[in-house]
Amino acid sequence: MTGTGIWVIGARGNVATTAAVGARAIARGATDETGLVTARRPTADLDLPDVADLTFAGHEVREGSLVESARALSEDGTPAPETVETVADDLRAIDDRIRTGTAVNAGEAIADIADDTADAERSLAETVSRIRDDYESFRASEDLDRVVVVNLASTEPPTADPEQYDTLSAFEDAVADDDPDLPASSLYAYAALKGGHPYVNFTPSTGSALGGLRELAAENDVPHMGRDAKTGETLVKSALAPMFAGRNLRVMSWEGHNILGNTDGAVLEDERNEAGKLESKGDILDAILPDVGHNRVRIDYTPSLGDWKTAWDYIHFEGFLDTEMTMQFTWEGSDSALAAPLVLDLVRLVAYADRRGEGGLQRHLASFFKAPLGVEEHDLSRQFEMLDEYARERRSEVSAGGER
Repeated sequence: MTGTGIWVIGARGNVATTAAVGARAIARGATDETGLVTARRPTADLDLPDVADLTFAGHEVREGSLVESARALSEDGTPAPETVETVADDLRAIDDRIRTGTAVNAGEAIADIADDTADAERSLAETVSRIRDDYESFRASEDLDRVVVVNLASTEPPTADPEQYDTLSAFEDAVADDDPDLPASSLYAYAALKGGHPYVNFTPSTGSALGGLRELAAENDVPHMGRDAKTGETLVKSALAPMFAGRNLRVMSWEGHNILGNTDGAVLEDERNEAGKLESKGDILDAILPDVGHNRVRIDYTPSLGDWKTAWDYIHFEGFLDTEMTMQFTWEGSDSALAAPLVLDLVRLVAYADRRGEGGLQRHLASFFKAPLGVEEHDLSRQFEMLDEYARERRSEVSAGGER
């Protein structure tokens, strides 16, 4: 067997499409690796899977094609139309490997955009079995060493009572009983971990965060990590907030207002789906600045923006001699161009860990996430150092002849 497969949940979404276009453009020499953390040292020194060798497939609940998705994105300016046409045949080949996914218990907003609702008539156990078969068929048909499952689907509502799934037996009982509270993201994660496939939750959805699924990952020695990738406003917050803390400047108010126009923005119009996103975005400041007076985040859907997003932050702080001051910043960027390279980074790093037999939570990947599982450190520079230290340690093992 050769190569690493990426099985994407939400395979024709904007981020998934951009990741596929970018990977194939790199393979064809049509772009470079700007934006990939794994393209810089010391992480680049690791024996990671080549981006050009990644094979894409996935689940999707909406009809369409990757070429159509990529061309629609190019109308917003990225990727460039000529880049899309360069990789169009590659995208068609990926489309042939995309299977119908599930939107079970993912919330009304996601159910409303789903074109296929066949799983509504299946038991949860049948749904999980079908998902596992899809993973395994992909691995076998493409003769792959491993398949990394990545959740890029739109945000689900938060799980009402996650503690009830704190053990693997409780989770599996819930599957057997068709528990209506088990979300699609956790079913995908369960199918992956049960089959020995590494799992990455790029979204705020529950995924593998449940205690029972963490138990399964540890039991099967499977790498997993999440959740909610840090790509824009929150990335800036995690870099700026430590500055205020380090200089002993008291932040009285930090107001953040986000607007975006893609499908994710439309789904977040539903307050239940939005709740999970707001929680992970707000928790960053509470962790770094526990004495912050007022901390609020808003997310609004602005259809005309397409795949672009804008965040405006207003920071009201107090310094020496009770002097009140303010700082404001505006972040404007392409949602998918910011996120897609991180998808490729995470797949490469998790595949590397899997090859080395490093199962369980991948805490050194904390810098990629707003709410990194098992990590309480939110200072971005310290999170970066966690990844660099991991890479340096693994390179030392290679030098000593000890890499597996």
